[in-house]
Formats: sequence, structure tokens, C-alpha cells
Amino acid sequence: MLELDRPTFQKLWSRGQWSAMPVSRSLLSPLMFLERSIHVYGDKDAVIDGSRRYTYEQLGQRVYRLASALRRAGIGKGDRVALLAYNSAEALEAHFGVPQLGAVLVAINFRLNSDEVGYILAHCGAKAIIAHLDFAPLIAPGLAGSKLERIIWIGNAPDASMVAGSFESAKNTTYEEFLLTGDPEPFDLAIADEDDIISINYTSGTTGRPKGVMYTHRGAYLNALGQIYHSAMNGDSVYLWTLPMFHCNGWCYTWAVTAAGARHIALPKVEPKAIFDLIEREGVTHLCGAPTVLVMLSNDAPAKDYRFPRPLRITTAAAPPPPTVIARIEAMGAVLTHVYGLTETYGPHTVSQWRAQWDDKPADERVRLKARQGVGYIHAPELRVVDDAMNDVPADGTTMGEVVMRGNNVMKGYFNDPAATEKAFRGGWFHSGDLGVMHPDGYIELRDRAKDIIISGGENISTIEVERAVYAHPAVLEAAVIGVPDEKWGEVPKAFVTLKSGASATADEIIAFCRDKLAHFKAPKAIEFGPLPKTSTGKVQKFKLREKEWAGREKRIN
Repeated sequence: MLELDRPTFQKLWSRGQWSAMPVSRSLLSPLMFLERSIHVYGDKDAVIDGSRRYTYEQLGQRVYRLASALRRAGIGKGDRVALLAYNSAEALEAHFGVPQLGAVLVAINFRLNSDEVGYILAHCGAKAIIAHLDFAPLIAPGLAGSKLERIIWIGNAPDASMVAGSFESAKNTTYEEFLLTGDPEPFDLAIADEDDIISINYTSGTTGRPKGVMYTHRGAYLNALGQIYHSAMNGDSVYLWTLPMFHCNGWCYTWAVTAAGARHIALPKVEPKAIFDLIEREGVTHLCGAPTVLVMLSNDAPAKDYRFPRPLRITTAAAPPPPTVIARIEAMGAVLTHVYGLTETYGPHTVSQWRAQWDDKPADERVRLKARQGVGYIHAPELRVVDDAMNDVPADGTTMGEVVMRGNNVMKGYFNDPAATEKAFRGGWFHSGDLGVMHPDGYIELRDRAKDIIISGGENISTIEVERAVYAHPAVLEAAVIGVPDEKWGEVPKAFVTLKSGASATADEIIAFCRDKLAHFKAPKAIEFGPLPKTSTGKVQKFKLREKEWAGREKRIN
């Protein structure tokens, strides 16, 4: 085991470029979070992955082994190393080991198809990939068009026929064997500038090929600190990985949990029984997830009157959570924090910051306030709602405009795509493509994606507003609303609904229910029942619903 006494720890701070900094400054990099936690919490459990448990000292040892093994394999500053893995100890280690070299981590969504994975590998020019053997079929078709020289397999070794066939062009080894070629001792960091790239995260690509979003050491450092503050995390916290580590580097919680000296609980797949078991057994205090995860927890609880055994802080994003979903999960004893952002903003950029004076408001008013997207993070407060001429819209809670942001939480740009970067940064702000309003108290509230807004007979209809009405029906588990063709009005709202297990409702009943809550022109004109198409992070893929409804007609379907 790597034993770090205080003199050794002092050496960690004086390695390489770090020692060349002015006395009044240190480089802002999340790599220092691990080194601090090794020093402070060395003998404490850092990560639990199934039957495996590693202390912070052991985690540090494995990270340094990975980094030195990659260096011996020819990986250096600026090289890209891809990651295609479940939430696991190995995925966490890659978030620290790869950047030690000044190399760039490219964590890939394993729910993509092989064409998309192949495109990302070729576009980023990755020289190596750390991948779970389950995802070999995603890598094989694009291997010839990539620059991959080495594949490091998580799990069992690939059989001889696999290596001799699809993967013979690259050096193959298992992750644990690869670690043994590295040293467990710290070495000089290859980071000269906190604005160096630490990772590239590819967008979903629903409007074309995915774009590579560049994160810097500085941005990741500050975002991690923001997550700690807004989620009230500390050294006694236990974080359950229901959010994929590949998604915006787990909203930077890969680094934030480590910075707090808290415990990571790796969860490879989001399954309700496993979640509740780990909450009970491991003392989980924090988790993140899309509203669909909240729906799952509230609908599949162990008992009808189940309450969490201790306060459970849940941070939710991806889609605006309906107030009814917020009410359900808080009734189970959760403390919910609602945040909003995009891949281009390191994940969350705003938080629905709670105010003590709202505690005494009626329950429906409290959840309505919490459902807003709120204000900028403590380290990224620059946020506006603007019209087409970049003028601020009135703060009246009614006038819609585009949400734009800038500052510490915005990407450096798109990798090898200056034209897309310039377009996204026009006017000196990052353009989210989301439509919202500014309330008189300075909190924003999303009304729709620009591409999702329904224009019916010249009137704008927010799909989010309609979805909230549908969600309020007691039989509804999940809902998504899009505009569908209409000969008279151009387009009208249609709701796609998943009912709760054992519940029943007709389309006419749900439509009538919504007409009692909305202006009649906003109420859905049709209902379709069934499961909703989703991304791996829980976002409903509305473009798939639109593709079906608008097939052969002239309308954007992305």
C-alpha cells in the first residue's frame, strides 16, 4: 500500500510545473483533490464497487499505476484516451490517471451505436481506450478508421479469437494486468496551464454528428467545488452513482466527491432494488439523476409508505421535473435540489436556490418554486434571458427569450470545430437553445427547447407546461408532449403517456383533466400510451416521437 506521511505529501505539491507557480497562486486542477484526500482520508473507504473496496491510499496507488502505465505505453500530453465503461472503480480512476499525464479523457456514452462510437473515436483521435469487454461490439466496426493503438479491457480478458480477428491491429491487455506495468508512486505532473484540456465530452448529436465539448482543468475544478457547496457534501457523505460517469464526467461529481473526501458507491446499472439496497446497507446520503430516476424511486419503493432511513440529498436535472414528481419524492424524505445545464456548461449551470422564507408557503407553491431552474451556481452567476437582438427580456415571468450564459462554467469550445464554437458564442455569450422567462425575483424558468415549442394557430405553447398538467393526473407515471400536424392549426399538442403499474385511464379522461388545468388550446388533442424513448441519462428523445409523427411532412424533427 502506498503510505503517504507528511514529508511525502509535501513532495506531491512541488512536482513539475506546480513548483514553478508564483507563491500567491496554485494551478486549479481537480487532480489536487485526490492528493488532498489521500493525505487527509488515506485509510478511509474511497470507492466501493461490488465486493471491491478501496481506501483513498489504495485509490491513489491505482491512479498512479494507471498514469505511469499509460506513459510507458506512449501516451503523453495532449493525447486522447477514450473510456467506454459502466460506473466502476476503473472509470473513476481514469478521471484522475489520464489527466496526470496532461492527456485528455474522452468518456463515451455506451448507449450509442457502433457508428456513433466509431465517429467519436476517429474525430477525437484517441490513441488508447479503456473499455469494458461488454462494449467490444461497439468498438470493432470503427477500429480501422480510428488511431487506436491500445485497448485496455475491464473485466475478463478477450478470448483469442476476438483478439485475432477484430482487434488484432491494437495491443490488447486487461486493466489489472496493465496496472502492474505501472508504478504506484507519484511523478511529475505534465500540466503547465489550468486552461489545458482535461476532458472532451461529446453531445448527443440529435441535430447532426456529435460535437466534442472541451473542459479545462480550471473549469472542472471550479465546477466540482460548486457541486460540493450546492449539494452540501462533506467527508461523511456517501454518494451513489446513479448518474453515468460518462455524462459530463458525472456532472464533475467524479472530482467533487473525491474533493470532499466522501465515499463513491459504483452502480453499473440503475435498478430500483439495487438502489434501495445500497441506500440501506451503505448509508447513502447523496445521489443525482434525471426526473425519470425520481419517478422510478417513488413508484418502485419497497413499501407504499416507505421513507428513506436518513435524509437523502438528490440533485436532479436533464428535464424540468414536474411539481407532482417533486412532491412524491420529498414525501419519502428526500431533500431535492433542482439544477439545469448542458454538456457545454460542465453539466449544471443553474440551481433553484432555496430561500428560508419559502418554507411556510403552501405545499403546491413550494414545489412550483422548486421546479424553476433558478440562478447561476455560486462560481458561475452570469445568466440572462434575451431576445433575438441580445436584449434582456422583461423580468415579468411571462416574456420568453433564450437562456444564455458565460463564465467559469462554460466550455472552452468544440474540439476541432471553430465554426460551431463561434456560432455557440455569438454576442459574447453561450447560447443554450432553451427558451425561458425571467421572474421578478431574478430566477429563470424554462418554458421549452427552441426546437420543442409548439406554434399552434400563431400561439406559442410550452410543452413543459402541458407535460406538467398531464403529470398531475393520478394514473400517469411519465409523459412527453410534442406538436403534431394539424390541417387547421398547423400543429397541436399530443401527449405520449406511460401509466403507473396497475393504474388505468382513457385518452378522453386525461384530455378532460388537462382542459380543467390549461387554456383549452394548450390541452393535448390526442394521447398515445406506451413506454417513452429515452437516452441513457433519462432524457426523453422527443426527436424520435417527432420523426414518426412528421414522417413525409415539412417540419424539423431534431
